[in-house]
Amino acid sequence: MDALSTIGEQVSVNDIIARTERARDLTRHKVRDIRQVTNTLRILALNALIEARRAGEMGAGFGVVADEVRNISTQVEGLSLSLASELGGEIEALEKLTRDMALQAQGARLTDLALNAIELIDRNLYERTCDVRWWATDSAVWEAASNPTQDGCAYASSRLGVILDAYTVYIDLWLCDLNGNVIANGRPDRFGATGQNVASRDWFQKALGLHSGNDFAVADITTEPLLKGAQVASYATGVRVGGQADGELIGVLGVHFDWQPQAETIVKGVRLSDEEKKRTRVLLTDAQGLIIASSDGRGTLSERVPLDTKGRAFGHYTDRADRLVAFHRTPGYETYEGLGWYGVIVQEG
Repeated sequence: MDALSTIGEQVSVNDIIARTERARDLTRHKVRDIRQVTNTLRILALNALIEARRAGEMGAGFGVVADEVRNISTQVEGLSLSLASELGGEIEALEKLTRDMALQAQGARLTDLALNAIELIDRNLYERTCDVRWWATDSAVWEAASNPTQDGCAYASSRLGVILDAYTVYIDLWLCDLNGNVIANGRPDRFGATGQNVASRDWFQKALGLHSGNDFAVADITTEPLLKGAQVASYATGVRVGGQADGELIGVLGVHFDWQPQAETIVKGVRLSDEEKKRTRVLLTDAQGLIIASSDGRGTLSERVPLDTKGRAFGHYTDRADRLVAFHRTPGYETYEGLGWYGVIVQEG
């Protein structure tokens, strides 16, 4: 029974392409065979004509038949050439359409996987925006910011440490005064952040300009020297008097999400076959194309991907190296709009 007609047999686009290639090769072989037969007939007809002319009047009738055989063989050869040209062209067109269909289907699939990866990040980081706004209302935090005594700051550090014990996705939490001096941190035994000044950090500057405790600031992925060069996603909000959303600003709470292991789990967890994984890179990039996570561990915070989005939020295309590139911009999640990051999948042919 034909493999493509077997009940329950799963047929892929690659199967169709393989069959099309076989049909093309079969057509070429059969046309070649026909031409060989017609060439033989023409030679026989020519020989018969020669013999008929030698026989003179006695071979005249035979010569007519031989001449007709030669004409028919010429017509058959013409038909075979036409068949080879027309049918071959149709098969090539069918093969191209099938390959295009396969490319479109694979591109759409990889685009969906890119979306899934960036959505997982969005949902994860949305929770970070909730955490920082909640923890800034802790009485130990706002009291230490209001009156940064040694005992008050030590107690705030211990409270931040309790939070870190429960939320293992964070590297450290910092309570800062309005001048950017860290007055308490959750892991003083690991990181000597307390007493350091972080006024130049992007997340701190953004937090100073927030209108209320319901707002938050976020910075792109970077390495933090005070956290031993760890890759972090930092979120911040203002600490306000009484922990009230409309209270006077008295400090800034910054939380540092342990970016690298969390992001690697997502890009390495994209559902690809073992064969696909060998020729595929799954990436997360910032809005400028800087790689902030990669499934192969290469290029993070050093390599840029020149995405050819043509102004689209998502899609796929074939790049100059004949690789399939699928992308999807962050759609955001609830109140977290994201930073224009992209999920990107680059697959070799």
